[in-house]
Amino acid sequence: MGEFLPSLELPVEAGKNHAMDKITDKIAALPAETNYCSLEFFPPKTAMGFSNLRDRLDRMARALRPLFVNVTWGAGGSTATKSLELAEICQRELGLTTCLHLTCTNMSRKLIDKALEDAKALGIRNILALRGDPPRRAEYRDSNEPQTDDEEDEEEFHWAVDLVRYVRKTHGDYFCIGVAAYPEGHADESHPLGQSLEHDLPYLVDKVQAGADFLMTQLFFDIKAYDHFEKTLREHPSGAFKKIVVIPGLMPIQSYQMIKRTTKLSHAKIPDELMDRLEAVRGDDERVKEVGVDIVSELVEQIKDIKGRTADGPKGFHFYTLNLEKAVSFIVERTGLIPPETPEEEELQSAVRHNPLPDIRLLRVNGSIPDDGRRKGSIGSDPRDRVIVQGRSTSYPDWEATAQEASIPAEPINSRANTLAISEGEGVLGREATWDDFPNGRWGDARSPAYGQIDGYGVSLHVTVAQALRIWGTPRTAEDISNVFIRHLKGELTTIPWSEEGFSPETDKIRDQLVKLNSKGWWSLASQPAVNGLRSSDPTFGWGPQNGFVFQKAFVEFFIPSADWKVLEQKLRHPDLKDDVCFYAINAAGDFVSSDTAASVEADGEKEASTNAVTWGVFPGKEIVTPTIIEEVSFRAWSEEAFGIWGEWAKIYGKGSESEKLLDKIRGDSWLVNIIHHDFIDSDAIWEVLLN
Repeated sequence: MGEFLPSLELPVEAGKNHAMDKITDKIAALPAETNYCSLEFFPPKTAMGFSNLRDRLDRMARALRPLFVNVTWGAGGSTATKSLELAEICQRELGLTTCLHLTCTNMSRKLIDKALEDAKALGIRNILALRGDPPRRAEYRDSNEPQTDDEEDEEEFHWAVDLVRYVRKTHGDYFCIGVAAYPEGHADESHPLGQSLEHDLPYLVDKVQAGADFLMTQLFFDIKAYDHFEKTLREHPSGAFKKIVVIPGLMPIQSYQMIKRTTKLSHAKIPDELMDRLEAVRGDDERVKEVGVDIVSELVEQIKDIKGRTADGPKGFHFYTLNLEKAVSFIVERTGLIPPETPEEEELQSAVRHNPLPDIRLLRVNGSIPDDGRRKGSIGSDPRDRVIVQGRSTSYPDWEATAQEASIPAEPINSRANTLAISEGEGVLGREATWDDFPNGRWGDARSPAYGQIDGYGVSLHVTVAQALRIWGTPRTAEDISNVFIRHLKGELTTIPWSEEGFSPETDKIRDQLVKLNSKGWWSLASQPAVNGLRSSDPTFGWGPQNGFVFQKAFVEFFIPSADWKVLEQKLRHPDLKDDVCFYAINAAGDFVSSDTAASVEADGEKEASTNAVTWGVFPGKEIVTPTIIEEVSFRAWSEEAFGIWGEWAKIYGKGSESEKLLDKIRGDSWLVNIIHHDFIDSDAIWEVLLN
């Protein structure tokens, strides 16, 4: 990752006062015709991702000028700590008005009090009060928090309205409180199929009357549903919604699979005409993102029209960024949501342009967008953008150019125009914004702020207790667990605790082998077959732009009993295999081994930790694309969640029950193992290792 140059910001005190505003006060201070945006981020799962998000936040704040930012909350433990760390970066370091999400279920009153006091200490005056997962309070008690005799008399938090009332009772009007609204209705555990706005309205009225200051909607794509939602609220006989701020939540479409997963979990419908547009380009991630920008930009304009008919005042739009910046930057710029500079800021930027800071490298921005006065165009015909250097000759001619070679000096990189250009992926420094532009969930680059799949609530089964009991029953033996995995592989179960999605078509190619593996009590979580140079248009394995070729190394990830792992590890380290396979293994206690660790030390020292691109594609006019990566840091980050899910599954059964004891025992005795076979030509190679 390249090193960022320092930004030129407003005076600290001015930024500090601005950041401590309440959201509703800031909105009320805007001219009535103003359009504004806000952005949402989650705490990354890895330290590298956290560090990179800090730079990304700084760039997006300067380029897009959001009115405020949201930080999602993870209930309890390290996830909650990371939420507060990210909120501190936004509020204190970057001077951004910050709204902290806070979920109330499965948290004691003491933890709620601690979170609110921490928020106050950081200067945060905005809270989005959410319910979170269905309540299981006793099972979620903080392990360091002793049980008290009067615990039964403690405040109970079953719904978001309980949290709103509690915050108002304990903190008065210190906090500006937002609550969630669902244009299509909330798919609650008792109403997953019959969700409707009409069912939600009484609860939404309660939240507003309890003291909520603004509404923020869940993501949606159905503009007709939003039109009905806005009109219904404004005309509600209670009058609760007549003047309240309603901020629609929109999610930029980053990839086909991601939006399918997200809409499935949120029960947000994508109208057929929009889905047809995405289906037409589903194999090309770049085209999906482009079409997604078009779709969400159209939604913004349609919402402006709706709000023009139903409400007075500024029009706001909240974007669920998923910690990515390119798509949302295009949408915000295209739809005119970036506020103009104030006279003071224009004067500051003018000073930057006419008096650049000493020793700052200058950026040449490629003229891929017609010159509209916002940015300079390149006069050369280089195949890529180059950094302009001063005071020395170029060290890397392919990537650098002197000012004389470029003929005209570029603008300083810390101008708003160039910061926005970088966020949209232009220029050499645009790689900072787009190097992780095509996320692949937990298989992406662990350095990315977007690494992993997070919904803000930490580890979760994504089903209710009643649904879990119906789907997985009450296992009493290891064979019962094997049966759950095998039935899922055969399509008889729709989900397992580690995956709420169905299988991709390529799983059909190795389904028989996976069934055999799971029959041994080695329970698979992820896998893919080997692929050697199939066309990118292949109906099963194809992806990416046209006229390309795709490749895959076979891998399998599974839980295995510790006794079996001892035998398998010796086999994998045999001289006949050690150059053909790479493996990572970890248990719930955190004991970690891999093909890179001690047993692999050679005469010249320990091997460097490996990074395995297990899916890659070669396309005309492009660098090799590697969307699927397996490496130690990402494997470790995922393993915490993977073992945590055993605990979540155990909690749906009574304490001390046979099923709970079984699942806890399996969690303690199992290793999570990921094995990659480097021979992508022999499709049977990995199965000869595992099944023979």
